[in-house]
Amino acid sequence: MACIGRREFSALAGAQLLAPRVFAQPARAPLVTRAIPGTGERLPAVGLGMAVVFDRDDEPTRRSAAQVVQALLEGGGRLVDTASSYGEAESVLGSVMAAAAGMRDKIFVATKVEALDAAELKRSLARLRTANVDLLQLHNVRDPRQSLARLQAWKTEGACRYVGITSTSKRDFAAIEGVLEHEKPDFVQIDYSLDDRAAQERILPLAAEVRAGVLTALPFGRGRLFRAVRGKEIPDWAKDFAGSWAQFFLKYLLGDERVTAVIPGTSNPAHMADNLGAMLGRLPDPEERKRMVTFVDSL
Repeated sequence: MACIGRREFSALAGAQLLAPRVFAQPARAPLVTRAIPGTGERLPAVGLGMAVVFDRDDEPTRRSAAQVVQALLEGGGRLVDTASSYGEAESVLGSVMAAAAGMRDKIFVATKVEALDAAELKRSLARLRTANVDLLQLHNVRDPRQSLARLQAWKTEGACRYVGITSTSKRDFAAIEGVLEHEKPDFVQIDYSLDDRAAQERILPLAAEVRAGVLTALPFGRGRLFRAVRGKEIPDWAKDFAGSWAQFFLKYLLGDERVTAVIPGTSNPAHMADNLGAMLGRLPDPEERKRMVTFVDSL
């Protein structure tokens, strides 16, 4: 089968399978938010990842990013996650925030550096057009003895409010575990999806123990989940809590209270709004989450 992502899935599937169902909600229905363990600050549980889709700094990309970020904010989201290594994504986000008065204060900006290098941090802040970020992460940690002293110093100096580490490879789980144990960062960002659940056995328990917030990268499994359900309807037993496949996949993750926020990437404002729907209505209970696993594993 040809490799397709969400955009192609949306184009090929029947419209009746794609239209997100709007749950009956009271006015100003509460959104799912999660407390950052170290401080108690509440963060909306669905954010935006900027990898790949916003890596070019040109007018079409900036326009698309502005529309998606606006959809994020209008839907009650705040978190935008980018990185110095995501092409020109930091510059794109910086342009979007600079174009609207007060937008920077509405966004929880998370970025990543590849090395604990002052010049790289300076470049990221310049691209983002901000004096500081909310979360600064060391990207793709591979050394279990990695010190975060430099990150913590930058936090003390006001360059960021929180520090974190990231990995999207199971081969680096031992390194993530080591750094979580001896450095106790504010956040860990990890690859975790309904069809790739290794993190819930190894990383999430330790993150909870050291009181680190958890961001889930690649929550759609690099598009695998959409490919697996192509042409299929959401099971009847799930329609009470999921109005679309995206919400089905995201609500599985949010059903684990150790997850602080999911950060799916998209360049489509309609998809952004659909993703944010995972913060509305109830979340699946433990038995329903087991049923979701059985369903996906059977595909």
